[in-house]
Amino acid sequence: MNKLINFIKTNWLGILVCFLIALPSWFIGEKFPIIGGPVIAILSGMVITLFWSKKKTAQSGIKFTSKFILQAAVVLLGFGLNLNIILETGKQSLPIIICTISTSLFIAFALHKAMNIPGNISILVGVGSSICGGSAIAATAPVIDADDDEVAQAISVIFFFNVLAALFFPLFGSLIGFNTSNGEAFGIFSGTAVNDTSSVTATASTWDSMWNLGTQTLDKAVTVKLTRTLAIIPITLALAIIRAKKAKKENGNASRFSLKKSFPFFIIYFIIASLITTIAVNFGVSQEVFAPIKELSKFCIIMAMAAIGLNSNIIKLVKSGGKPILLGGLCWIGITAISLLMQHVLGIW
Repeated sequence: MNKLINFIKTNWLGILVCFLIALPSWFIGEKFPIIGGPVIAILSGMVITLFWSKKKTAQSGIKFTSKFILQAAVVLLGFGLNLNIILETGKQSLPIIICTISTSLFIAFALHKAMNIPGNISILVGVGSSICGGSAIAATAPVIDADDDEVAQAISVIFFFNVLAALFFPLFGSLIGFNTSNGEAFGIFSGTAVNDTSSVTATASTWDSMWNLGTQTLDKAVTVKLTRTLAIIPITLALAIIRAKKAKKENGNASRFSLKKSFPFFIIYFIIASLITTIAVNFGVSQEVFAPIKELSKFCIIMAMAAIGLNSNIIKLVKSGGKPILLGGLCWIGITAISLLMQHVLGIW
């Protein structure tokens, strides 16, 4: 009981500030999905911290939000995944997804080596571009011990190319001759070539509106996007194993190495949450039962992004932004090209 009281005393102010930033960010993000709540929250936090010189008493709660609430958000995100449906409906797009993810990660690694881009930034931008934007960054950051500036930099880069995709992809799709009588081809393109879920939704919905397709494109794009989300599991586990081996090697003494401290067990809980949803739906429970948990996970991510914004130096981000933006742009171009090529090879477009 004393531990709980001490925890509240130490952390309540920082958590409350993050909550108060997240609340309007959530509603504004719902109104403007092309931007999204996480981006609004992180930008708000960056601006507020410029004028908040005496935030020492809130620092502990802000740190707790950026780390532990972020991990909790990833676990809750698992309740939005019915593995059976995703695997069944995602078969068509799986080869495209594998190729686009591989392309983005290869580009990120190559530029990390060629341009001396920091390793964590390269990983976060590569994973965020290839899998699911902010959610992938949220899951990966704790695994590689990325600091708040690195997370903010990666989120900013992903946001920039999300906006470009949502604005220009529908026009681009019509110019290159995507089928306008159904939403299949453009839905797969949106689901594989656009980074964040909010921007995938905005891009696909625009195509539906342009050609009076109801929700055909949106349904296809969201399913493909959810299939991409599953890649969080193997990639974060692989990164965790690499990091654990590196830590063990650097430590020089196996007895001092702690797997419990190095391994991101919240990813295991994410998998368990996904399995709970899958099993429950198989026994007749409606998927809608888990919808509030999924929404809670989104809100927790927004809270965590507010905390990351509060801990970020916007001036430093602007000064160091050139290489990460170039990295994000090349990842985006590579993913777009491979998505189109694979659709052509598979006879979808």
